[in-house]
Amino acid sequence: MPGAADALAARVIASLGFEAVYVTGAGVTNALLGLPDLGFISLPELAQQTAAIRDAVDLPIIVDADTGFGNPLNVRRAVRVLERAGANAIQIEDQVFPKRCGHFGGKQVIPVAEMTAKIKAAVDARRDSDFLIVARTDARAGHGFDAAIDRAAKWIEAGADVTFVEAPETLDEVRRIPSLLRAPQIINLVPGGKTPIVSAAELASMGYAMVLYANAALQGAIAGMQTALAELKTRGVLDEGSGKIVSFAERQKLVQKPLFDELERKYSTE
Repeated sequence: MPGAADALAARVIASLGFEAVYVTGAGVTNALLGLPDLGFISLPELAQQTAAIRDAVDLPIIVDADTGFGNPLNVRRAVRVLERAGANAIQIEDQVFPKRCGHFGGKQVIPVAEMTAKIKAAVDARRDSDFLIVARTDARAGHGFDAAIDRAAKWIEAGADVTFVEAPETLDEVRRIPSLLRAPQIINLVPGGKTPIVSAAELASMGYAMVLYANAALQGAIAGMQTALAELKTRGVLDEGSGKIVSFAERQKLVQKPLFDELERKYSTE
């Protein structure tokens, strides 16, 4: 399940045959604001990106809503806003606000009772019973693996449909998580992060339901931009034959230019 920071990334994800899109809080913050994942994104900004992605693709969308933008009442509003924007699931986590990227140091978590109340508010707020509540814990870093598992189990008791133990640090921990929790599990693989990189096939055999690469598309896009623009800076010219950029035709295909040409002909008054 790749992450998308915007509708174009979601179109690429859909075109390659992936089964779902993850609207990444880190990616939206990085791409929209040019800032690190330290809790800067707002609910209206996230909802706007979600609505654009919903309009662009038919895939299920899981939205990373960080800490839910506040207390249980804020979580309730976040669920209502994001469900209305087209999300099929919302992910909330147990970090204090402002949160930090799950693979940064210095994370802190809120009390169990506070997170439990947020999950219950999220469950009560959804209008569609098929809308999923994904509950993440970041307790592994500061409190250890056992504490993280204990918290995730409590999130399930509170009504979470899926849980997500962020940033396990060893292959043994990765293997153990699905066997210790009775709800479907997400694992987040961050190249350069704290969790060992394991193939999707192996993770499926361990029992994971979803494998998240939240910002692989964004990191790939950055690499592509740097490569293409370095070529332009060095040579003073850039064309399709350079191999550094996709073709003009491919770009128009991704944004559905042929569809709009057909619609223009259909509604023409000439």
